[in-house]
Amino acid sequence: MSRVHDALRRSGASPQDLQAPARQFTPNNAAIVDRGPMIGPEFLDLLDRIEEIPFNPAPDAHLIDATRPHEAPSEEFRTLRTRLNHLQGLQPIHTIVVTSPSPAEGKSMGAVNLALAESHLADNHTILCDFDFRRPIVHNLFQVDRSPGITDYLLGKATIEQVVKKIAGTNLSILPAGEAVINPLELLNLPKVKDLLTNLQKVFNWVVLDTPPLLFAADANLLSTMSDGTVLVVRLGVTTVDSITRAIQSLCENNILGTVVNGARRGELYSKYTYYHTYYYSKPD
Repeated sequence: MSRVHDALRRSGASPQDLQAPARQFTPNNAAIVDRGPMIGPEFLDLLDRIEEIPFNPAPDAHLIDATRPHEAPSEEFRTLRTRLNHLQGLQPIHTIVVTSPSPAEGKSMGAVNLALAESHLADNHTILCDFDFRRPIVHNLFQVDRSPGITDYLLGKATIEQVVKKIAGTNLSILPAGEAVINPLELLNLPKVKDLLTNLQKVFNWVVLDTPPLLFAADANLLSTMSDGTVLVVRLGVTTVDSITRAIQSLCENNILGTVVNGARRGELYSKYTYYHTYYYSKPD
């Protein structure tokens, strides 16, 4: 059993792990304890320890509302949710980067509303992380403090339960950006970032990352290498084919889950739902 103890010590397992079922390999009497991926101690029972705050979106936030499910934006994000959940059933996808080629193309609104749509499903715990340290907006949309947040946690100034907030009445938690830092990219290169994302996906079914635009900073490219997939947000009449091409090339065309087209005219967005829901709710008994 000395080899087993040595293997456990090198892997960081505790002596109690010796009581777990092990797979024995002969003839050299080697043993591997198969306990699945380990979660960091500070993330255990995290959902039971974090502060709950009211859902108080900013008046101009344009967030989807679970109490008005038949509005067109809600329908669109539920469609996106359905497609992502289908992909999740085919492959292990839990951590998603939501970004855009350039600024002002709607990537933050896409990230926020996707996270909200996922959280509307029963027991579908979702966390929205504001990794756009350069121009964070998530805290403004939910009218919460920017700090403490991710940067505070990464710098050791706050614990994980101090920076994560749960939105009351939903399965959504948010992780604000935190205090401003001089060089965000250097902070994102810390091993603690990968550890954070790895542990969050053991607590939450979906981890949605709002990141800076691809063509203006390397942050999203780096975070995409730590995530399971990337969703690219583009805006009709604004995003050029060239910028889309360069953005995809910057990701090396890897793990791109799809593209969200933003900026459709209100009439086009609502027209395909108006007839159906008007007819449905006006039918005689």
